[in-house]
Amino acid sequence: MTRLRFAPIPDALPASVPFTGPETLERRRGAAFRARLGANENGFGPSPRAVEAMARAAGEVWKYGDPDSHDLREALAAHHGIDPANIILGEGIDGLLGLLVRLTVATGETVVTSQGAYPTFNYHVAGFGGRLYKVPYRDDTEDPEALLEAARQTGARLVYFANPDNPMGSWHPGATVAAMLDRLPEDTLLVLDEAYAEFAPDDAIPRLDPEDERVIRFRTFSKAYAMAGARIGYAIGPRPLIAGFDRIRNHFGINRIAQIGALAALADGDWLARTRENVAEARLRIAEIAHANGLHALPSATNFVAIDCGHDGAFARRVLAALESRGIFARMPGTAPMDRCIRISCGPAAELDILAEELPLALARAREG
Repeated sequence: MTRLRFAPIPDALPASVPFTGPETLERRRGAAFRARLGANENGFGPSPRAVEAMARAAGEVWKYGDPDSHDLREALAAHHGIDPANIILGEGIDGLLGLLVRLTVATGETVVTSQGAYPTFNYHVAGFGGRLYKVPYRDDTEDPEALLEAARQTGARLVYFANPDNPMGSWHPGATVAAMLDRLPEDTLLVLDEAYAEFAPDDAIPRLDPEDERVIRFRTFSKAYAMAGARIGYAIGPRPLIAGFDRIRNHFGINRIAQIGALAALADGDWLARTRENVAEARLRIAEIAHANGLHALPSATNFVAIDCGHDGAFARRVLAALESRGIFARMPGTAPMDRCIRISCGPAAELDILAEELPLALARAREG
């Protein structure tokens, strides 16, 4: 008998990481990437005001961060026109999704998601003993009808739905999202991931009452605000649910520098507007590069573009491997038929120039088999 044993749920799980980081890939290949276009990071960078604020705060890093994130919570409430009691801060959307599952899903309860959707959410469901039920995408978009039907059939506790979507970049009108709420089973909560909301058309984001007990929505500073490394996000939901996070969250999990940086970033609307313009231009450039190589770029409401490589997943994986060998970090959906695509993050012009130079060579190598 050994004292080194795990609890039953983690003992039954494989040791896995939802994503292999670019740093790991760089260590394997023994060289840095020339273009980092795979993790949907915002390569245009954070607001200079945020950088300055974080630099000033670095000297006081000996202090714990405010466990209530009071100043940032108040600013976010004013930004959204809601009460601070409807907002909870966390270590990115990833951390908050884990807390939500822990808070709401009992062992063996069903959670519905889409086959090929954000895998970190699935990782949390498995880790806290939930049972995943997956429905296929339809026409490269998440399928609200299939999600709702699965929720009715399984008695799902949660339904995960990203709008705009990762990994395809597709989106539904906000009216479709709002209509989903009226058809949810009585005991089901809609988990609305809006990580890419700042890049989406205005009509893609529904106007929802934050006290609506049928939905909790998630936002982040990782994408439009270019603070992925700071690990800070937030959720908007009804007060009783938001208050429930205090039962289980890591109250000192959001570091002080991240709070201060996010507060400054939120206040810099001009930089956010410039970022949106940069991302829109980069989406067009990626589409042009795809078309120049005889490929099809899918429409996107995010800071990345899915490129249809025109064959199956095996071919797309060869393209991805060839790009990596030539110094370009990219990713791809992991589930057929979406895995016929590779996914390219919007980045600065210099990195897209590298993509334009290397993609024809990667495609030629992939075609050689």
